[in-house]
Parts: sequence; C-alpha cells; structure tokens
Amino acid sequence: MSSATLADLSDTLVWLAVLSYVVAAPLLGLELAYRSRWAGRAGVAVAIAGLAANLGAALTRGLAAGRVPWGNMYEYSMMVAAVVVTGWLVWVARRREVRPLGLFVLLLAALAIAAAALTLRVPAGPLVPALNSGWIKVHVVAAIIGTATLSLSSVFSALYLVAERNERRAAPRPPLVAGGARTADRAEVDEAIAGYAVEELEATEAAEAPATGRRLKDLLPPAARLDDLAFRTTAFGFPIWTFAIRAQSAWGRYWGWDPKETWSFITWVVYAAYLHARATAGWRGRSAAWVSVLGLVAFVVNFYVVNTWVVGLHSYAK
Repeated sequence: MSSATLADLSDTLVWLAVLSYVVAAPLLGLELAYRSRWAGRAGVAVAIAGLAANLGAALTRGLAAGRVPWGNMYEYSMMVAAVVVTGWLVWVARRREVRPLGLFVLLLAALAIAAAALTLRVPAGPLVPALNSGWIKVHVVAAIIGTATLSLSSVFSALYLVAERNERRAAPRPPLVAGGARTADRAEVDEAIAGYAVEELEATEAAEAPATGRRLKDLLPPAARLDDLAFRTTAFGFPIWTFAIRAQSAWGRYWGWDPKETWSFITWVVYAAYLHARATAGWRGRSAAWVSVLGLVAFVVNFYVVNTWVVGLHSYAK
C-alpha cells in the first residue's frame, strides 16, 4: 500500500475505534444498571474489537509516516486511549466487578481520540530532526503508559468519591438518647426518632430493591474496593511517569524549565502527593481521592492546553 492509502486506512480505523468504544459503553452500562451479564460480555467483546481498531490505526499511521506512531499529540492521544482500555481489560481479567466500570473508561477513551482527531490531527510525516532519535521512543512510550495508567487511577478515584458519599449518607444515625428530652421539646424528640426509623426502613428497602430502580451511585462497587483499585493502579503508573519526565536527553539536555517540562513536574508532584496522602492515616479516603482527581486535571492542562497553545508540540511532524 502507498503511504496515502495507509494514512486513509488509519483515519478510518480511528473512527471505527471511537464507534466501537461508544457502542460498548452502553452495553456495560446495562450490566451496571440491570446486572445483565450478557450485556457485559458483549460490551467487553465490542471493546476488544475497538482496541484492535485503535491499535490498527496506530500501526497504519506509523507505516504511512515511516516512523513510530507517537510523534505528535494526535498520535499520542490515540496510544494513550489504547493503553487506558488495555489497563481496564487487565483489571477485568483479575476482578470481574470492574467490568461495568468500562462505561466510564471507554467514554473517556472515545472522547480523547475524537477530540484529538478533530482538533490535533496533522498529516502523516517524518519527525523534525531534533526529535528523530532512538531515545525518544523510550521516553514517549514511558510517558504514554504513565499517562494512561495514572488517568485510569483517577477515574477510579472519582468513582470512589461518588460511592463513598453514598455510603456515608446511607449509614444509619443513632436516635436521640433519653437525655435529649431535657434540652429539646418532646415532640421534636419523637419526630427525630420517627425520622430515624424511616431512614432505616428506606436503607433496608434500597438494599433489597432490584437494580432497575436504583441510581448510579447505588450501583457502584464498594468504596473501599474502588479506593484499592485507584491506589494499586497509581502505584504501578507513578514510577513509569517518573522515568518519563526524567528521560530528557531526547531534548538535548538533562532538564529545563519550559512550560511542558514544568507541567509534567507539577503532575508528578500531584500524584506523589496522592501516594503520600494515601499512605498517611489522616489523609486516607476523600482527601487523597480529590488529589488524584486533581492529577487528571493536570494531565488535561499539560497535554491539551500547554502542548497545543503554549509550546505547540502537537505538530512534531513536518
């Protein structure tokens, strides 16, 4: 095939991957809402097909350009989406209860690819001489894996915040003790006790009710499970991201304080703070999870604001 044909095939496969992810997400949503296992299995199958199209788009793009397919932000976004979906599939193989969470992961991947295809796409071509080195292959691969795994961990942290808030609200509150009648009107005490009884009954009914009538926050896995997923995923991705931001010889220097490197360091600090907060008893739970979500925001600013409008690194290729 000619380079032009391969580039056109890559563009077709990109949108096929987006379509597959968008179709798979509602199927996994059916499993989340209705506990429909067949829908979950079908969603995983469609997601795997989308991942194959995603990787095929990257491969044909690389063949068309005659280089590795991560030379600009369009290709970088394509690869990050593939690694995010792969990471979710790895967790699905280990823990089946993670499967319905693909609803959120696949929508994030589809959004990343579609946004890049619409706003960051550049024609396939060779790298500029300054970036045409063997070391950049290692540097960018580490950045892709680090970005994808840490973003996945932030999705788990965001879902943890929703589940934890729901569990905290659903926790039964003890009724007023008898001594409360000394400082409150008796009618208010009776009303408080009656309200407690109603809350307890509603909590019992919600636990026994079928999934069809429950809200999203009631359908998520336990908050402790989501917290564990976020921590384990961050612990895996953080060393890789550390290596990526230190691998600066691709730029001809050990370190510099340009906007891209500065925001990469800021992102590193945020996730380092998350790991420290997660390991400190006083910062477990919501506080640590919010730090992780802030890390995802830092990634978005770094790759889709700084790279695009500040230093213009979305157009490495000629």
